[in-house]
Amino acid sequence: MRLVEIWFAEAGGEPMQRTDSIHAVEGGLAGDRYQTGQGYYSPFDVCEVTFVECEALAEIRERYDIDLTDGRHRRNLVTEGVDVHDDLLDARFRVGDAVFEGTRPRPPCVHVERVAEESGVMRALKQGRGGVCARVIEGGAVGEGDPVEVLESTAFDGEGLVAAIRDRVGR
Repeated sequence: MRLVEIWFAEAGGEPMQRTDSIHAVEGGLAGDRYQTGQGYYSPFDVCEVTFVECEALAEIRERYDIDLTDGRHRRNLVTEGVDVHDDLLDARFRVGDAVFEGTRPRPPCVHVERVAEESGVMRALKQGRGGVCARVIEGGAVGEGDPVEVLESTAFDGEGLVAAIRDRVGR
């Protein structure tokens, strides 16, 4: 489980730029459009940082003959060996020196298809291939090749809560 690519854009609609390292800071990745409030959906639907699997991008290329490996997927961090939906949603996890919390799936939208300038991108990113949103819990340096380490689940545990209440009241 590791980070293989880092992408950012300084403003909404601008092409994504690849870098080998970046700093996670309060509100996102330093200089990225959503961290600075310049994202297309700012301030209404902000994902501080987005994660997508390189395996999902390979599946899109194979199944739909659409190559998004040039950053047209519009996601920030590309992972390898990580199921971002199963492993990172509702979890705290470390990448490099930063700690993130997976908050929700990031469904594709018409905007991503317009910016990619290729028909079918939105459809190709559907069905679990669109990635997830995360928020920065602890800032720090993030670099290509850094391991992705799940620290803890943040999912609501109804059974655990009921057990804790029973223990507390002695039932």
